[in-house]
Amino acid sequence: MSWFGVAPFKKFPAPVLRPMAPFFAAGLVIAYGINAAQNSMMAGDEWKNDPRNKKAAIRFFTTKMGDNPAQQSAPALAPSASDSAPASASTSTTPLPTPSSTPKPGQQNRPQRPPKPAPPPKKELKILMLHGYTQSGPLFRAKTRALEKLMAKALAPLNLVPALIYPTAPNRLSARDIPGFEIKESEEGGDEGGEIDSWAWWRRDEASGEYRFLEEGMERLAEVIAEVEGGVDGVVGFSQGGSVAAVLASAMEEGRSVPEGEKWEWVRKVREANGGRGLKFAVVYSGFWAPPQELGWVYEPKVRTPTLHYLGSLDTVVEEGRSRGLVERCEEPVVVVHPGGHYVPVSKEWVMPLVGFVRKCVEAKL
Repeated sequence: MSWFGVAPFKKFPAPVLRPMAPFFAAGLVIAYGINAAQNSMMAGDEWKNDPRNKKAAIRFFTTKMGDNPAQQSAPALAPSASDSAPASASTSTTPLPTPSSTPKPGQQNRPQRPPKPAPPPKKELKILMLHGYTQSGPLFRAKTRALEKLMAKALAPLNLVPALIYPTAPNRLSARDIPGFEIKESEEGGDEGGEIDSWAWWRRDEASGEYRFLEEGMERLAEVIAEVEGGVDGVVGFSQGGSVAAVLASAMEEGRSVPEGEKWEWVRKVREANGGRGLKFAVVYSGFWAPPQELGWVYEPKVRTPTLHYLGSLDTVVEEGRSRGLVERCEEPVVVVHPGGHYVPVSKEWVMPLVGFVRKCVEAKL
């Protein structure tokens, strides 16, 4: 074995490879010399302070941050001549800038974006929901629950949350007061015409056509409005409740004259309960106008509050002429006719006109 690490030339078995042996040996000698030269250069002081040496940069940052244990534990030495030299004459190793600390082109002069402002707080849109004859507040709520969901979704961009209020009328009805209700005789010889969960805002006198107990019904609304913080913004009513909604909206209008007398004290109460503010809108489902002459001031002059009227083309409970009579007594009515009977349509197709109307009225007052 020779000192080159290969067998002597005479031991190469293949005659073809023997001429390549001198070149192979020369390559090993050159590689060994280059490796020795690199090790010699890296051991010198110049390479230790060379910026291209990554270990030197790491030692510089460690020394700069005071993390070098040897430097921290070493005792204080007397200043040398190099320490007392001016700063301009001293030599130091400058660390290479890191990618994170180097600003991108155009980033230095770019203005900082201001923080996003907090969204404004949501405000409640308080709406009275007035049930019809023989109904109650909880029953009307069960029938119109879909309205609240669709209105909440449509009013969200305005930061408004609908708050629907379902009062129950004060005048309780018996079974005899309900049209079409059959009274069955009991085993004791009596009848089952007692009180049931049916209510009315007033009772119409069949002989005179007068609305009895109207004052009680309107005073109940004054009590409900007074309990709502900040008052109410609008009203929605069905059938008799729709007629009440129009009367209430007219009575709360600023500047409308009211007859004198104790009978109309409820007008003052509803106005005070709402802080003297009128309603922003009134929505009437299958409603009608009130014909008693004593209520003529409600429609003369016409109702100025924006109104939306839903009429059922197959409604057999409230004649279309009575509903049209209320429409004609409003200043700027909006009419929607649905192909149904005496009920509140809650499908999306028929709720969207309501949502658009309410949103338009609210935006006009913002």
